[in-house]
Amino acid sequence: MVAATGHADTSVGNGELIKAVDRALTTHGRAHLTGPAGAGKTEVARAVAAAAEARHETVLCLAPEAADQWIPEASAAALLASVPPAALERLSGPQRTAIALLRREADAPRAGRDHIALRLAVVEVLRTLAAHQPVLLVLDNAQWLDAESTDLLRFALRLTPPRVRVLAAERVQGGASVGASLCGADAPAIRVPPLGADELAELLMHHGLPARLAGRIHQASGGNPRLALALGHSLAEAAEARDGSAHHADPLPVSGRARDVARGLLAGVPAQARRTLLLAALAARPTVSLLRRAGRPDAEAELAEAERAALVRVGEDGTVAFAAGALPTTLAADAGWPERAAGHAALADAVDDPVQAVRHRALAVDTPDQWLAAEITEAAAVCRRRGQRALAAELGLLAAERTPSWLAGEELARLVCAAEDAGWSGRADLARRATRAVLARDSSPADRVRARLAVIDAAGQALGTLEETFAHAMDEAAGDPSLQAAVQLRIAWKHNLSDGDPIRSCDAAAEARALAALGGDRTAEAMALTVRARMGRILGDTGAEEILAEALALPAPEVPLGMRNAPQYLAVRHALFDDRLTDARAQLMVLLPAVQRTGSAEDVFEVLRSLTEVELRSGRCESASAHARRALELTIEAGLSPGPAWYVAAMAETMGGSFARAEGYARRGIQASQEEQDQVFLSRSLHALGLVELATGEAAKAVATLRRVAALEAAQQVVDPSILRWHGELAEALTAADAPGEAAELLDSVRPVALRLGRTGVLAALDRAEALCLAARGEADAAVRLLEDTAHRFDSLGLPLERGRTLLALARVERRRRRRAPARAALRAAAEVFVRAGAGPWADLAREPAPGDTAGDGASPAAVLTEAEVRLALLVSQGASNQEAAAKLFLSVKTVEARLTRIYQKLDVRSRAQLATALRTR
Repeated sequence: MVAATGHADTSVGNGELIKAVDRALTTHGRAHLTGPAGAGKTEVARAVAAAAEARHETVLCLAPEAADQWIPEASAAALLASVPPAALERLSGPQRTAIALLRREADAPRAGRDHIALRLAVVEVLRTLAAHQPVLLVLDNAQWLDAESTDLLRFALRLTPPRVRVLAAERVQGGASVGASLCGADAPAIRVPPLGADELAELLMHHGLPARLAGRIHQASGGNPRLALALGHSLAEAAEARDGSAHHADPLPVSGRARDVARGLLAGVPAQARRTLLLAALAARPTVSLLRRAGRPDAEAELAEAERAALVRVGEDGTVAFAAGALPTTLAADAGWPERAAGHAALADAVDDPVQAVRHRALAVDTPDQWLAAEITEAAAVCRRRGQRALAAELGLLAAERTPSWLAGEELARLVCAAEDAGWSGRADLARRATRAVLARDSSPADRVRARLAVIDAAGQALGTLEETFAHAMDEAAGDPSLQAAVQLRIAWKHNLSDGDPIRSCDAAAEARALAALGGDRTAEAMALTVRARMGRILGDTGAEEILAEALALPAPEVPLGMRNAPQYLAVRHALFDDRLTDARAQLMVLLPAVQRTGSAEDVFEVLRSLTEVELRSGRCESASAHARRALELTIEAGLSPGPAWYVAAMAETMGGSFARAEGYARRGIQASQEEQDQVFLSRSLHALGLVELATGEAAKAVATLRRVAALEAAQQVVDPSILRWHGELAEALTAADAPGEAAELLDSVRPVALRLGRTGVLAALDRAEALCLAARGEADAAVRLLEDTAHRFDSLGLPLERGRTLLALARVERRRRRRAPARAALRAAAEVFVRAGAGPWADLAREPAPGDTAGDGASPAAVLTEAEVRLALLVSQGASNQEAAAKLFLSVKTVEARLTRIYQKLDVRSRAQLATALRTR
């Protein structure tokens, strides 16, 4: 772990980079590591050095500071001071004298020193060290090497043997590269990339910061770990100052340490280029041509300097993007008001978008103006029609600031509208800012409720943190049925999402419906019925479909209170739960462009989430992964709660990507959901993790994880097993962990519910688990028949991945009873299914050689036995009695005897001696 102002955490995002540096050192003997300040070069260099030390190599480290570059031979003296004394014994007299003088008098005048002897001494020292074992010379902060030391090292490294390897880490900057001159033209230049948004989220969570901050901090830091941690540290300090904890809606304070880091990144830019960068920082969509029109004729050359310093990226079309959002914020803050005002005035005349022209004219003055405020308000309305609700919120706040005090009513209306735009777009920071302004004025209860509802709507999954907001909203809505209905609706959502209580959610929705009907709000009435239908499905109420049909029959706007809360969207979810995947996909393709037009990031995410799930169940993993990537990108950009997006990414990776990446996403989803008290997606992320553990053979871990899912689902009173299908997976994990009796009990408890509700896909999954229970009890023939039948049923239901998993289970059962040909056939069929679906991780499992193909001819017993059976077999083969094994494994002697009988049958042995031989020879 690193301090907030330190370097990147090598455990986050740098694993592949460290491997790349090792490969370069192995192949070329030299590696040149570059990147901006704070990118993590030092930590990568330390990790490479630590690995070399672990291989018993000699590691010499040199890390000059900025002041050292002006002291001749200072770095050479520091390097030689770290050399073991034994390496100096073979030096000639003049060479030892030269080194002694350098080490004693590094800052003394250089006249009179024997510089040739000093150079030869350095060469001899390196050769002596390399004669005993390989040497790794790590030069960190190579840009601060003094010129004389650079020249000395360049000479020495040309004459050293290949066993002397060099890693030079250097800050990227516009001038000549010291590291490149030391490593040579053939040495690979490896750039430290910025952290991705999900990697940055992991880093923030390691430092106790909310995962939901990841999107905003990633945008502000550009993935630079030092800047990201400085931003997080500033946020935590601001929260501590007001005696609270960091909140995802708090403004990011680009001040203190964060401002210092940003200033350090900007320090090398010449004054002229800095003026051009300031103008780019003030523009919403800067381009080279816009900057030229705004009075910077040499913009192209000046931006090229900034690009070499890794501050901006200039696209082929001339678009300018800052590497980190904190850079334009720092530029604007350091410029001062007159320079900012002049820049906005110049941009107002240069931009071709009327909305942006109004925005710049407003930012070029700081006095209220009735007509300008009206123009800004109209520009916000244009953004609203375009679906740019976040920009509409920003403009609404700006319009309120420019409204004269004698138009207090107009100012208040603009603030309320800005709050609602912020709530719609998920901009919790803007919603809270607008709401604070509304509450500070002489506002009506209706305006106060509308503003508070915006804060609730912008909170995403974190509704559990808004108890006080709900209480105030309920109090202020008294006497207005429509407002009361709106508040009760959100309370119903909270009871489901944060409290995990569908019954209370259903009750709140019923009250919301009654209030909406009293107030004549048909939209809220439809939404309340939608909540009741959703909760009815969870509770296993067969009348849920009728309630949904009633909601669908009510007239409602295209996207009332968010498509994610509309009956049309719930109908899609029910189609997914019922395995009517073609219908669900068709409806989602209609909804996707509709929600994209509205500008609601949460609605777009929800549709992408459902598309991911539909495509996965349909066996289209590549398409599912594309939707999941878009959902994750949108979540980070919009600052939404990351728990749901990480769950979606985990499921996409589980089926069509990588089990390792899936596990990482699932664990992040678990932590984020716990942070935000989101019980619904906590269950889902745990389910994703349990599925990965089951697929990768970690049955005991899968049992523990899926038991947590079972406990959460029970606490949330979930009855319908089609919503989150963990039951079959837990039964399979229990069987693999040698608890088939408990698995059978679970299946017996779930099957009647699935039968009553007609959940055919769930029943097929339960039958697959039942077959594995049968196999574990020695009823292999019955297990094979049931698995073959289940595979056919999954095929008819249009669930190819489930069919593939069933064929994989069939192959395992067949190989355990030494039926080579059927095992091969089932594996081939499973592999074909997975390859066709793009399910890479599962295709890899199906390509594994079937142990049954080589049974009795070198097959690994671990591939034939369960985890529990392997543990017992090892104990017995080492001489443990049944009683001793039972004590060590916390089992009864009877269980040990039964398990040992199965082990003997599987390995075709008849005694403990034969068992030991089988384990030893295979």
